[in-house]
Amino acid sequence: MTNTVKLTEFINDNSNLRVLQGQECVSGKKITVSDVYRPGLELSGYFDFYPADRVQLLGRTEISYAARLDHDLRRKVFEKICQKETPCLLVSRNLPVPVELKEAAEAAGTPILISNDATTYLMSMITQYLAVKLAERSSVHGVLVEVFGMGVLLAGESGVGKSETALALVQHGHRLIADDRVDVYQRDHETVVGEAPRILKHLMEIRGIGIIDVLKLFGIGAIKDETEISLVINLTNWDSKANYDRLGFQENTRIICGIAVPQVTIPVKVGRNMENIVEVAVMNFRAKAMGFDAAKTFDENLTSLIAENSEEEKGGKAD
Repeated sequence: MTNTVKLTEFINDNSNLRVLQGQECVSGKKITVSDVYRPGLELSGYFDFYPADRVQLLGRTEISYAARLDHDLRRKVFEKICQKETPCLLVSRNLPVPVELKEAAEAAGTPILISNDATTYLMSMITQYLAVKLAERSSVHGVLVEVFGMGVLLAGESGVGKSETALALVQHGHRLIADDRVDVYQRDHETVVGEAPRILKHLMEIRGIGIIDVLKLFGIGAIKDETEISLVINLTNWDSKANYDRLGFQENTRIICGIAVPQVTIPVKVGRNMENIVEVAVMNFRAKAMGFDAAKTFDENLTSLIAENSEEEKGGKAD
């Protein structure tokens, strides 16, 4: 589980931010909360619930209000805002930073960052970035691929052919995200995202061949860093005694990070072209999402045919 983001990483990942003051303090700072705070109430002297452990964002409203305070009051307020646990101060729109804020930040060892972007944009961007970085992560066994732009998790027991199926899909022009182990996290209340562990990125294990580098063999178009998991395809060895869904009426799900993801089960058997079947499963899933359900159409047609035959039988008996 990731519970901190180094301030150095935060700055390097966001090119629209630069260090104005306190470069020597950056390496020792960490961000532990995804929320960004604008210390408006604190400028008026109210510090009862001040969240000092958040990134403190000062925009035009905060800077202009601080300019109206007298020197001593402004210095006291900024000294309270700059705490040792405060990861950094961020000033938007390249606004002039008050001297009292610079002095208070230097005394507390709090770096000051500055950006040319608008305050609301920075708040949205940083919150989204930190929410992803600080999200609780877990691992699931499987292969994650993107088929026709949709994230598909190939699940199943070891040796069932997940990696081989994924390799064939890559050869069909689809993209690999992760093989064998997939790190997953919840992006929002309805979305779960999967990515490869750093040590396994772009790599795939094929029995009889070993480890292959998909990026070097197939090019940049064959890989992707992460994707939303929209469908789980559970590959299982063919069992003649098992009762498989032949019409498509069964709707199953798999819980990943607390989110129910649609799941279909496909039996694996010698002679079955698994990559083509996976492609069709994805296209059929997308068609259902758009309101085109072949199973439902078949059921309606069957019901209509039964009704017609019943009417003909009644008519024959009447004659």
